[in-house]
Amino acid sequence: MEISIVFLLGLLFAFIGVIPPGMLNMSAAKISLKEGHIRGFVFSIGVCVTVGVQTYLALIFAKYLNQHPDVVDVLKRVALVLFVLISIYFFLLAKRQISPQKVDASKSKKSRFFQGILMSALNVFPIPYQAYIVTTLLSYQLLSLDNLSMGSYIAGATSGSFVALYIYILFFDKIKNSKITSPKWMNYSIGIITAIVSITTLLNILRTP
Repeated sequence: MEISIVFLLGLLFAFIGVIPPGMLNMSAAKISLKEGHIRGFVFSIGVCVTVGVQTYLALIFAKYLNQHPDVVDVLKRVALVLFVLISIYFFLLAKRQISPQKVDASKSKKSRFFQGILMSALNVFPIPYQAYIVTTLLSYQLLSLDNLSMGSYIAGATSGSFVALYIYILFFDKIKNSKITSPKWMNYSIGIITAIVSITTLLNILRTP
């Protein structure tokens, strides 16, 4: 399979996975609005570092996860607890009246990078998602597990994730003067999204035999 096609497949499926409103893209938009584009980009880079690792794990464990649904079930339970806690945090944050604070630029950029890594790591859904995509691509012989193909797919996945996050940053920058871009609204939005994900995950777990 052509490396360029493998790259585009990785980009496409990662973009599809990240573009729906979620904790990561809303956080990227919020940071960009509050602290500027540079810190929003730094956060996004941190997210993409973890996406690359998660995609690599999905490639390695695609067949294993497909044959052991109990492992995916454990990941869902862990994710449920994490998203409930994250929802509570953002709802509490939205209720607080936070006065603007000036933060050291270099320290803020560094912390936003690691925040991106951490928040993306808490979101374990890309692993089973990418494992399913990879298994499907393997079945259609659109992907192989040699080093070059894996590297190309991972590069595509990280690029697709960054493009999706960048679109959110640009979109919210265009409407930054509207009410929906206020910190309070953004925090409530992230809290609601993660709460919906928590409920969906819980229902999915309850339906699992």
